[in-house]
Amino acid sequence: MNRKSVVPTVFLTIIALFVLTVSGNAFGWDPRKEQSLIEHSNEAIQAFKEKDSTLQVFFDEAVGWVVYPTVAKGAVGIGAATGSGVVYNAAGDLLGKSRITQVTIGFQLGGQAYSEIVFFETENDLNHFKGGNLEFAAQASAVAVTARAAADANYEKGVAIFTMAKGGLMYEASIGGQKLSFEPLD
Repeated sequence: MNRKSVVPTVFLTIIALFVLTVSGNAFGWDPRKEQSLIEHSNEAIQAFKEKDSTLQVFFDEAVGWVVYPTVAKGAVGIGAATGSGVVYNAAGDLLGKSRITQVTIGFQLGGQAYSEIVFFETENDLNHFKGGNLEFAAQASAVAVTARAAADANYEKGVAIFTMAKGGLMYEASIGGQKLSFEPLD
């Protein structure tokens, strides 16, 4: 394959990955099945707690959290990730829905799926999230959940982020940021 044919192939691959990643239906999420999203979120919470029992402290002390049961990510140089989730308050009441999007650039190749929970430390932090779009810069750090990983985790600027791999393979040395949106219940 000569150099002239490689560039369009890579470009088309990037476009295809982006379209698949942005399309929630490509990864089993159907907006007509909101109940399914809630069930998957509850299953994700249970999986997080089973993987790391010390995470319970965050559920006990946070004023709210958002759960993304599946975030799908794909990349060839430029990466994109997306997922839908639900937002809970400290009492465990459903407040609304959320969408996570991420764009990264750098040396990266592959695809993966993971779950993510974002905890809010104070009412101001939760209201900031509910009031608009919350963005995390490239420097924001997430804790990969393993046994007792949460025991040493702390809030950073009012949020604590935990992720748990579900599958896939991603080679990555990239930078980017996440954007979280909020939609209250109707």
